Formats: sequence, C-alpha cells, structure tokens
Amino acid sequence: MAKSSTEKTGPHVVETARNRAQVIRGWAEQTLLWKVWDRMLETEFIDRSIALAGKVFISFFPLIIVVAAFMPTHIRASIFTTVTHRLGITGPALATVRQAFASTADIRRATGVLGLVLAFFYASSFTTALHRAYLRAWRRPPGKAIAKYVRGAVWVVAIFVYMALLGGARDVLPGGWIALFVVVALALSTAMWWFTAWLMLKGQVRPRALFPAGLITAIALSAYALSATLWMPNNVTSNNHQYGIFGVALALVAWFSGAAICVIVGACAGAVLAEDPGPIGRLVRNGAASPLVEGALPSLPPPVRSLRLADAFSSSDDDTPRVPERPANSSSAAPGADK
Repeated sequence: MAKSSTEKTGPHVVETARNRAQVIRGWAEQTLLWKVWDRMLETEFIDRSIALAGKVFISFFPLIIVVAAFMPTHIRASIFTTVTHRLGITGPALATVRQAFASTADIRRATGVLGLVLAFFYASSFTTALHRAYLRAWRRPPGKAIAKYVRGAVWVVAIFVYMALLGGARDVLPGGWIALFVVVALALSTAMWWFTAWLMLKGQVRPRALFPAGLITAIALSAYALSATLWMPNNVTSNNHQYGIFGVALALVAWFSGAAICVIVGACAGAVLAEDPGPIGRLVRNGAASPLVEGALPSLPPPVRSLRLADAFSSSDDDTPRVPERPANSSSAAPGADK
C-alpha cells in the first residue's frame, strides 16, 4: 500500500508543480516587462544591435571625424568632448582620437566637399539600419527608399547639433554644477531620441506616445555611458597596448554593441507602453484609442508562435515579421489597430 501511495504522490507533485509554473508564466506574460522582452526577441535584438554597431563603426563614426574637420574650432571641440566622454576614452587612446580630430587640414584636403557629401550618403547605411530597428520594434510597414535617405540626412544633422550642444554644456557649466549638467544632458538626450523615434517612424506615431521611448533610451544610454567610465578606459588602454589601433577598434565596436542594445530596448519598451490597453497605455496615449496618427497605415501583425532566445540571434533582410498573424483576439495587438 505504501508503494502504491508513493507512486500516486510522485506524479501528483510533478503535475501540481507544472500547473503552478504555467500559472506563474501566464501571469508573467501579462506584465509589461515580459512584453518588452518578447518584443525584443521579435525585433531580433542581438542581430540588430551587432548590425548597428558595425555600421556605426565603419560609416557613422568616420563621418563624425570628417564632418568635424569642416566645423569651427569650438564646435569641433564640443563634439570631441561629447564623443570621448560617452565612450570613456582616456590615456593613449584619447591622444589617438584627439589627433584624429585635430588634423583638420589634412582631412579637409583629403576629403573635399564632394567627399563630404559622399560621406553623408555612405553613413546612410547606419541610419537605414536604425530606421529598420524602429520599424520592427513598432511593427510598422516599410517606407519608400528615397525617403530613407532624406530621413538619414536629417538625423545626421540632428545628432551633430545634439553633440555640439552637449559638449558645449559640459564646457560652460563649472565642475560644481554636475547635478545641473546631468539634468541638461538627460533633457538633450531625451529630446534627441524622442525626435529620432518620430523621424524613423515617418511621423505616423503620435509624438506624445513616443515620449517614453525617448526617455527610456536616454536613461539607458546615460547609465551605459556612466558604466563605461569604469571599464572602458582599461579596456581601450589594454587593447591599445596589446594590439595597437586594431585593439582600440575592437573596444569601440564592443561599446557600440552595448549602446545599440540600449537603443533597441528603448524602442521596444516605448512601443509596448504605447500599445498597452491598461492605464499606463492610456496615459501614454493621452486617452487616444491608438498611438498612431489619424490616417496612418495599420500596424503589422504580431508573431503567431511563442518566441525563444534563439530568435534574438536570427536575421531577416526585410522589415516585416517572418511569421503569420496571431488570432484576432490576441492581447498583443495594438489598441485601435485595424484587424
């Protein structure tokens, strides 16, 4: 009898534990944090962040150096200050970067006005990748190819204005005003990424609904840049000592990869908050039924299956989901979106 009772108790305990785990998982899947994680998997955030980091390094970062060479000395110094503080570059690596920004005459002679224009088009590979990341995070349909280049050029101008203002604020405010500088830096960063989300989404999402995306991205990038001051100097110095300029390049790509993840987290979190059917979503949308502006195309359908961690490493060349639509009663659909 004891053996029979044990045989019955074992499967019962396993079944009870399984049921409780399913209940807990069901509850967790309704939380905003889980939905943000699910949206990140849908966006293929690891693959997207690596692509963004690579394109920043090979196209956008050189553009910063080239464009800075054509700017006045004080603006070039502000951009240099912003870049080096964000990257946490110090020591011999800082001297290398300073030399790149200081040799303006050589850069201007080697580049020329035509080369500067071509550098903007070359950097569009990064802005196109950034555009796709926002489209995937918000499940928006792709736009026209020509419009992508226009948005890319506008964003490049905006990021240079942002870096010049941030560097200027750092130089103007004295050391004892660190708290005020933090507030100014966070406000500028929020405005930059708020504008970025609006621009990359083609103005089809209400500006108010995009504010959380800008704020979360700014906070994530600021915290990441602060952490970089602790580990980036040693990483750059060590790599520079061991591998030379190639080691510095590896350290920069690693930093860019982490920063790209921060951008994708902000985009995904902003989309989830804006689409939330609960009180948070209504607050973000200011009571509107949908985060989209009137006349905007409906959002693309969400995935039909549960996503796994492996989906974060997958890659697709287009901007559309790779899997069919969920049933119409799915809770993941955007409020007010057309079915």
